[in-house]
Parts: sequence; C-alpha cells; structure tokens
Amino acid sequence: MKDKTNVMRILDQKKINYKSYNYSSTTAISGVEVASVLEINPNQTFKTLVTIGNSKNHYVFLVPVNKELDLKKAALSVKEKSIEMVKSKELLNLTGYIHGGCSPIGMKKFFKTTIDSSASSFETIIFSAGKIGYQVELSLNDLRKVINFNLDEITM
Repeated sequence: MKDKTNVMRILDQKKINYKSYNYSSTTAISGVEVASVLEINPNQTFKTLVTIGNSKNHYVFLVPVNKELDLKKAALSVKEKSIEMVKSKELLNLTGYIHGGCSPIGMKKFFKTTIDSSASSFETIIFSAGKIGYQVELSLNDLRKVINFNLDEITM
C-alpha cells in the first residue's frame, strides 16, 4: 500500500507483521459501517475511545465497534471514581489524532490503555491505523510489542 499511515510506519519500524485495510473510497463512517464495507467481523473490529478520569488522568479504551463502552466498568478497570469521554475538539491536541481516525498506537503521549476482554477470543483484532479510511489488523501479542495494555470487561 503506497499510503502508509504513521501507525503503519511504527509497525514497520518494529518489524511487526500486520494486515492493512483501506476504505477511503467508501462513504463508511461508523465502525459498524467500516466492518461491513471491509466484510470483517464487527466483534473483531475495535474503536479507540479516549476518556478523562475524575483524577484528570486520560485513558484509552478499545471496544468492539458494535458495542458501547460501559463508563462504570471502565472507571473500575482503571481505578477511577468516574470517567467521561474526551470532547472531539480536544482529541487532536491531546492525541495527535482526529475523531474517527484515533489509534492506540502513535499517540503524542502514551495513556493507560484497556482493551475489552472479548479481544482475546480472536487471533487478531482490527482497529484504526491513525487516519480515517485506514485500519490495521494484528495479534494482541504483536500489539503488546508496541503499547502496554490491560484486558478487562468494559462493554455494556
């Protein structure tokens, strides 16, 4: 693929095998639409959500595109009293990514990351490659070579 995203360059640099997807020529917006257009399992396709805790610390959560983040479970998972979603307009300055193109790999700063435990039932998971229209697929073991994360039940 000639259009490499920063996420793909990071994975290449670390010699990590991944599969990339490009849906930029489609009108798909939501994660469920993206999974449908790419003909991939929505349970295996994850969206990257950025939150802020009561302590003012930021957290990243990956949940299947067809599920919702349970804010109570997510707060418990990171030992916060409560958490809320970061506003879209704050995302770029905070992470370097825009809404719809946010990846857990390559953020400006690393934030504690939790992936829904359902991810462990798949050999690989698919998530944003850091740009709208692009996704990457890799194993949790390979993802762990790039970022630290925990697995926990964080969906409704």
